[in-house]
Amino acid sequence: MNVLVVRLGALGDIVHAIPAIAAIRHAHPDARILWLVEQRHRAIVDLVTAVDRVIALERPSPAAWLSVMREMRTTAYDVAIDFQGLLKSAVLARASGAARVVGFSIWHLREKTARPFYSASAPGEGRHVIRKNLALLRAIGIEDDEIRFPIAPVTSPALDALTQRLGGRPFAIVNPGAAWPNKRWPAQCFGELCAFLRDAAGLVPVVVWGPGEERLADAVIVSSANTALLAPPTSVPDLVAMCRAATLVVSGDTGPLHIATATGAPTVSIFGPTDPARNGPWALEDISVSRFDRCACHYDRKCHAPRWCLEDVTVAEVSAAVQQRLAGRSRG
Repeated sequence: MNVLVVRLGALGDIVHAIPAIAAIRHAHPDARILWLVEQRHRAIVDLVTAVDRVIALERPSPAAWLSVMREMRTTAYDVAIDFQGLLKSAVLARASGAARVVGFSIWHLREKTARPFYSASAPGEGRHVIRKNLALLRAIGIEDDEIRFPIAPVTSPALDALTQRLGGRPFAIVNPGAAWPNKRWPAQCFGELCAFLRDAAGLVPVVVWGPGEERLADAVIVSSANTALLAPPTSVPDLVAMCRAATLVVSGDTGPLHIATATGAPTVSIFGPTDPARNGPWALEDISVSRFDRCACHYDRKCHAPRWCLEDVTVAEVSAAVQQRLAGRSRG
């Protein structure tokens, strides 16, 4: 059985699709599973041990589309499954030549124009995105509610360097960045939280950063009264390794948070315009400090309300959540 999975991006959404791919592997141990993903997000898919081959869409151009279509057509697929629900992902799934193309039912699609490209569909039932993805598998006869993350062990020069610098001291990862401006809790607040992590929790705060976020990370460190350390440049495999080694991860709703939860790292997360019940950590022990119920800009990339909802999240509130999560970890 040959299966093509289509989930092009983004990083957090790709992480949320991994349990569905694990369920396919569990149901069909001998299947050959291929994953079509955008090149910029390939690194995390390369670590998924349930995937046999990764096909990367290099860039959003006609030439790249033709190239990836030719590559897809080198395999005869029994089914292609579109976990993205966009017109472009549905078109690519259909272009694979798969005998069946499966996607979400029209009421659960992000773009309803995707539906005509499917030969079968299923509703995305369940509040969390992971549950919706698992529910889609019912269209191919798989009923599986278990959440698994088959992510390979990795070696990480960045973690090795950090461990040497810390001298064995326990650390917390602090991730202040996010693609949406209104998902970013203020740097000043993250900095004050870092001071709390160091002084009250006995953890060295390590501030991670992505492309273009160096100034944000520096602002957090300055606001921490220099109690925090700047992480070395990190790749996705580095981040996986660092999350596995961390005592705690604190982040907003963004890819590194979802990587952390996939590795089993204890997390405290801060949510504003997005719903933690849909997008957040699923482990009962993890804690989300949320203003989704008060936010007037649900799933909008920029705040257009008179007052930004995350302004009301205090350092004291997040610090209390940290203490609660660490206490839960110690009981485990």
